[in-house]
Amino acid sequence: MATRISIDPVTRIEGHLKIDCEVDGGRVTKAWSSGQMWRGIEVILKGKDPREAWLYTQRICGVCTTVHAIASVRSVENALNLEVPRNAQYLRNIMIAAHAIQDHIVHFYHLSALDWVDVTSALKADPKKTAALAQNISNWPMNSAQAFTDAQDKIKATVDSGQLGIFTNGYWGHPAMKLPPEVNLLAVTHYLQALDIQRKANMIVSILGGKTPHIQNLAVGGVANPINTDSPSTLTVERLYYLKTLIDELGSFVEEVYFQDVCAIAAHYPDWTNYGAGVTDYLSVPEFPVDAAGTVFDHPGGFLPGGDLSSFHQIKNMKDGFVRDGIQESVKHAWYQGDASRPPWEGETEPHYTDFQDHGKYSWVKAPTFQGKPAQVGPLANVLCMYAAGHARTRRYTDRALSAIGTMVGGEVPIKALHSTLGRHAARAVRTAVLKDTLKDQWQYLMESIGNGDNRTFNPPEFPKGERKGVGFHEAPRGVLSHWIVIKDGKIKNYQAVVPSTWNASPRNGQDVPGPYEASLIGTPVADPEKPLEVLRTVHSFDPCLACAVHMIDPQQKELVRIRVR
Repeated sequence: MATRISIDPVTRIEGHLKIDCEVDGGRVTKAWSSGQMWRGIEVILKGKDPREAWLYTQRICGVCTTVHAIASVRSVENALNLEVPRNAQYLRNIMIAAHAIQDHIVHFYHLSALDWVDVTSALKADPKKTAALAQNISNWPMNSAQAFTDAQDKIKATVDSGQLGIFTNGYWGHPAMKLPPEVNLLAVTHYLQALDIQRKANMIVSILGGKTPHIQNLAVGGVANPINTDSPSTLTVERLYYLKTLIDELGSFVEEVYFQDVCAIAAHYPDWTNYGAGVTDYLSVPEFPVDAAGTVFDHPGGFLPGGDLSSFHQIKNMKDGFVRDGIQESVKHAWYQGDASRPPWEGETEPHYTDFQDHGKYSWVKAPTFQGKPAQVGPLANVLCMYAAGHARTRRYTDRALSAIGTMVGGEVPIKALHSTLGRHAARAVRTAVLKDTLKDQWQYLMESIGNGDNRTFNPPEFPKGERKGVGFHEAPRGVLSHWIVIKDGKIKNYQAVVPSTWNASPRNGQDVPGPYEASLIGTPVADPEKPLEVLRTVHSFDPCLACAVHMIDPQQKELVRIRVR
């Protein structure tokens, strides 16, 4: 007889997500993904000035702020066919690369690593042996025996206090935890170090954006950062070189710690390359434009049906009809009026709550489809699409990761192993390594442009009479983000945001086909239904951000976590 598990809410994510599963014979046989909030930004924006939309949309989330701002200004620029000065493109690119690196570091260490790392086991480790292990992997200067001793003392003090703080509610001692004590200590120590390192990325964003979260420097047509090498109140050479020191510090951690830790942990869980594939149609969009028209990109994008690298279809730019015409959203199983599937420009956001219905409506998240089918988005989609496109750095870091894991497990690890729960973590580490190189490139492009005497950062927009449509795409940390705008006589007539967690956390679509979260959970082993760690591993591997997909419906919710088994 099947056992029903309800995890409500899933913690260590942004927003409120409920996952229901049926477990039969020790494995998940059915799954439901339910967004438990309602987002009303689209309604708020109607009638507003399109130049102000980005200020509202980045309030969709307290984490994914910069990304919504970028997609929003791009949608208006797309509608107006407005070019953006190259300096503005570089400054935007530096911010979004730094933001993504920070997001990926936080996701691995602070949101998902504790699904694989047993904090209490780290107390049994020998710091000297841990240091020898770490120094064999990388040259990170903070991998000393003293650093691991200090971290172990902090963990012990926390445990002895009886209040685990940030480590509360972990499934310590769970049979699915397999790391030896020394690897656990290594990972927890880097968890603590990452708290400081991720701050470096935020400093880059805040220096250029004025603050973070919720940057202040964007504008439709460019950025509000004046470049004047002689004025201390603008972007000076001194400030730009300070950015470079932060970029280098960030790059060292990514190269010497994050990338290595993911490979080391993956090598201890080889069986998890067999779980969590789910939807293997992958969608990614080109990113980091380096020309004014937004037609040349540092990172390619495209569509990979069935995960087949030989079937890759490249997406050229935001005007590409293949992607613009290929996206629809269904509300058949979402708490909105009707059951229609519509393209985003015609999308409606009219709430209609019915309670949770297994075969009816059960989520505030809509169900996007690409070419009529669900698609997985995120770092795995991005890496596989760039690999298929022949992107040199992506190929180099992907091959390096697979080789490193293979060396540790004593066998070859093929690229198809990435179609899995662990594959999403490995791909995120690969993408972060690519991003730290891209961040350096964009800084260099900016410095060369300024050196050539170009200080332009803004082109003023003009809004003609009549109706215009635009779409702004961005390859955000969690995957494809798109903002769709209809402008009439200079005002917003309709606005829809199709976000990464809408794609991945979607309920069943108009044809009753499960979304990526739901599909990825089928077949997952569950050792103890009362402690469904395995379910959380796969869900966390997507880095859910439900605040982006929906908005609040139950402000009176008091519980931290609830698991029901029946």
